[in-house]
Amino acid sequence: MNPNMLNKLKKMQKQMMEAQEALERREFFGKASGVTIIMQGTRQIIDVQIDPDLTEEIDILQDAVLLAVNDALKQIEKATEETMGQFSGGMGGFGF
Repeated sequence: MNPNMLNKLKKMQKQMMEAQEALERREFFGKASGVTIIMQGTRQIIDVQIDPDLTEEIDILQDAVLLAVNDALKQIEKATEETMGQFSGGMGGFGF
């Protein structure tokens, strides 16, 4: 393989790893009806904030937690696609 091409691939691999690590450190805030879920890019929940008024309505609270978690996960997925998608553009010549 061409040494210049190999160097470009190594550089791209390093950039991809750095981008992935930055995504994993980033915090995402999922929100729904008085519930906020704070999740890292690793998909680990690091905090749950609940409006005290919701404790009276357990069904609403359960639904809100579910929606907030899914909202945070959707944000992570979108950020991952946007961040990592920039690397797939240059890989067409390799059959990826």
